[in-house]
Amino acid sequence: MEFKSLTIPEVMLITPRRFGDHRGFFEETYNFDEFSSAGIETVFVQDNHSMSSELGTVRGLHFQAPPKAQAKLVRCGRGRLFDVAVDIRKGSPTFGKWVGAELSFENGCMLLVPAGFAHGFMTLEPDTEIVYKCSDTYAPETEGAIRWDDPDIGIEWPLKPAEVKLSDKDAAALLLSGQESPFTFEDAK
Repeated sequence: MEFKSLTIPEVMLITPRRFGDHRGFFEETYNFDEFSSAGIETVFVQDNHSMSSELGTVRGLHFQAPPKAQAKLVRCGRGRLFDVAVDIRKGSPTFGKWVGAELSFENGCMLLVPAGFAHGFMTLEPDTEIVYKCSDTYAPETEGAIRWDDPDIGIEWPLKPAEVKLSDKDAAALLLSGQESPFTFEDAK
C-alpha cells in the first residue's frame, strides 16, 4: 500500500495494490500491520456501506463528538465521489481548512479521516457506493454537522450548487462559526 499525507498531514490518501488478470482483480484494502508500519494504529470497530442513486448527492459534513468520536477509512465501492475532510480541532494550525480527493472504483484510493475532522462527500456518478470503516460505533446523541457550502471553509466542490441533492438534515446544518467544536488540537495529539 502507498500512504500519502495530504496538505493537512493527518489526512492520508491510501492506495492499495491491485493484482489483476483476465478474471478481474484482487486488492487488500486494510491490513493492521501495514497501517501500523505507516504510523496508523487506529482500531476500526464498525463498517458502513451506503449508496447514493443520484449524481450530485452530498452527504455531510458529519462528525461524532467525544467520547464517541470517529476516525474513518473511506473508499468507493462503485462509481466516483469527491471525498472531503475539514479540520475542526480548535487551536489547530489548519482549523477550518479542508482537503479532498476523488475516490473511485477504478482508482481504488481510500481517504483516512481522523477523529477531529468533519467528513463529507459528493457523488460524481449515479449509483455511487461508499464503503467505510469507523473507529467507534454510531452514537446519534453525539453526532454533529456543518453546512456543506460553508463560505468560510470554501470547499471547491466539483459540481455546481444547483446540481446538489441534500437531505433535510444536511440542508439545515449550521456553519462552523455558528457552533462550538467539541475537538481541540491538543487533545488530538
